[in-house]
Amino acid sequence: MESVPEILAGNQGRGTYGQLVAASSRRELASAVQSGAVERLARGLYTLPVRPTDEAVAIAYDGVVSHLSAAVAWGLPVLARPDKPHITVPRKRRPKKGPPAVVHWAPIARDDLRERVTSVLRTVLDCTRILPFDEALAVADGALAKGLMGQEEFARAADAMRGPGRPNARRVAANMHAGSASFLESMLRALLLTEQIEGFEPQVEVETESFPVRVDLGHRAARVALEAEGYAFHGSSGDFAADCRRYDELVAIGWIVLRFTYQQVLAEQNCVVRMVRAALAQRVGGPKDRK
Repeated sequence: MESVPEILAGNQGRGTYGQLVAASSRRELASAVQSGAVERLARGLYTLPVRPTDEAVAIAYDGVVSHLSAAVAWGLPVLARPDKPHITVPRKRRPKKGPPAVVHWAPIARDDLRERVTSVLRTVLDCTRILPFDEALAVADGALAKGLMGQEEFARAADAMRGPGRPNARRVAANMHAGSASFLESMLRALLLTEQIEGFEPQVEVETESFPVRVDLGHRAARVALEAEGYAFHGSSGDFAADCRRYDELVAIGWIVLRFTYQQVLAEQNCVVRMVRAALAQRVGGPKDRK
């Protein structure tokens, strides 16, 4: 007869009390739990002693993976993966014991409950309820860029929202852009929007003397380019040289190029704003730095 851990291993790592007792015995199950070979995830539900997946936690609460955890599940850009999974359970559901989680109470669509994760549209809306504008914009940009939802679809849903987060959702809907190429680029653009620095567009293509150059954020009239430099290293000396050539070509035709790191965009925002304003002020009609 198979041991209880072996039974669980053959059943994707989890099983119900009835399944395990039928395949072994009550004594075997109790002994496996007492020894630590098996963990009781929730009443009547058992798992192997590993950190449960977000889906397993959702099952334990009879809810769905939502908010930031659903964004991670859909491959959307987030600042950091949450320490505890976000789980949504139906309203008026009595609190249920389960693994550590951030529990939300809200209506759940039937399809979401079947898949154990909120839809992309619902996920982005939920993120606008709990995230600041810049992070929420990055999530929405990511969903648009992946083609997982439409901008008009999200705008209608944001207008129909009720309760906390509606103003943030509508602001995100008004500013989201499918052309954003990275989380950091979206965060930089959100900073410009918050500081009312206008005129920058995502992924602007500039014709240089040698070849077209695409910049993260470009101000066509002022000819100022902003590059959001993440932690990724250049793959080779050739890649590094090509990057330098891109910037040289832009400068040669009169563009100002500013490169901002992850640290600057997230933690040194006053400095970023000051430098952008200073660059724009060098151009005719550019806004001057605020005192």
